[in-house]
Amino acid sequence: MSPLDRLAEELVDHRFKGLPPDADGLTVRELAAQRRNLFTGGFATPVLALSAERLQHNLELMETYSVRHGLAFAPHGKTSMAPQLFQRQIDHGAWGITLAVPHQVRVARAFGVQRVFLANELVDPAALKWISAQLDTDPGFRLVCYVDSVPGVRLMDAALRDAGAARPLDVVVELAAGDGARTGVRTEAECAAVADAVAAAPALRLVGVAGYEGEVPQANPERVHAWLRRLVSLAVEFDKAGRFGKTDEIVVSAGGSAWFDAVADVFAEIPELSCPVLKLLRSGAYVSHDDGHYRKITPFNRVPEEGALEPAFRLWAQVVSRPSPEQAFVNAGKRDAAYDLGLPLAQVVRRDGVERPATGISVTALSDQHAWLHTGPEADLQVGDWLGMGLSHPCTSFDKWPLIPVAEADGTVVDYIRTYF
Repeated sequence: MSPLDRLAEELVDHRFKGLPPDADGLTVRELAAQRRNLFTGGFATPVLALSAERLQHNLELMETYSVRHGLAFAPHGKTSMAPQLFQRQIDHGAWGITLAVPHQVRVARAFGVQRVFLANELVDPAALKWISAQLDTDPGFRLVCYVDSVPGVRLMDAALRDAGAARPLDVVVELAAGDGARTGVRTEAECAAVADAVAAAPALRLVGVAGYEGEVPQANPERVHAWLRRLVSLAVEFDKAGRFGKTDEIVVSAGGSAWFDAVADVFAEIPELSCPVLKLLRSGAYVSHDDGHYRKITPFNRVPEEGALEPAFRLWAQVVSRPSPEQAFVNAGKRDAAYDLGLPLAQVVRRDGVERPATGISVTALSDQHAWLHTGPEADLQVGDWLGMGLSHPCTSFDKWPLIPVAEADGTVVDYIRTYF
């Protein structure tokens, strides 16, 4: 039985909020086979659900986009940390999965992911020892990670040599998005010094350059395109200098969820180099998309002929208090709803099996287990109603729900997504 199959054998119990109390003791597979309805099948509020149709649409759209633009795709798995979604992304053509920290790599490896791009620096000896063992025992496993300093390179090399590494670890020099940005080397001269340090480190192999254009200060199309051209130029200069002599594939990687149209534009300009180029896009928030931050910044807004992502999350909560005509409370709060990039958006009210727009209703604040609602004169809201809310920021939506129902448009729950954070 595969690790993914074993997920379906996990028992449903108190660990998984929102699921039907009378499902305790069933396996996830057995519960899914019952095809219960999200609204009438015993699910308890609050409950977060993924739209089956919108999830599939988003997977297909980014697969098509990547193929159209000649890009390899390693979606950022930290967005969901859901092995079932990792596999669905790979089934839809993903080269591999991008992750941020060693724990996430352990999760991916436990579920058979064979290619990982670690979009972060890594200097922890314990993690490097474990990764070295993974590389040495599985010839089919590949991991690529950032380097951005000479001291970091030396620490990595020492830790890997102490671990007895038989295979070198592939690294890319991270170019910072600008002064005051996050990690990464600030100047091309410093990039060259880091590359020289890698060349002197037997346990490492330089395979490319990378960065994150989402950190470009005061980002706009002109600034982002200019930074991406710096990244491409760095790869070209490194290649001319023979710095990629130990690899048969040069990695050039960028692409968050805000500017992947710019990545596609500039990566199309990469000239022929001494060996094939892996043009690696890393956008991750697309898989569930959202109703706030990412919906506003998606590149598909700028290039509508490419298609459109669809928000796949909806958080359902129940009205538990209506203390005044202007105020109501539902039973979902900070422990349930993403709120770091914006409050939930009241979208629909459900009563007696009928849904209608949440006219005149807005979320004004969150407590730990309550959302504060302002209700205008036109709002029709009663205690006991279900309120469906859109969320902003997929990462902090997934990390609050360890088992998420996947529901079709009529409410039929067809699957459950397990997450690990």
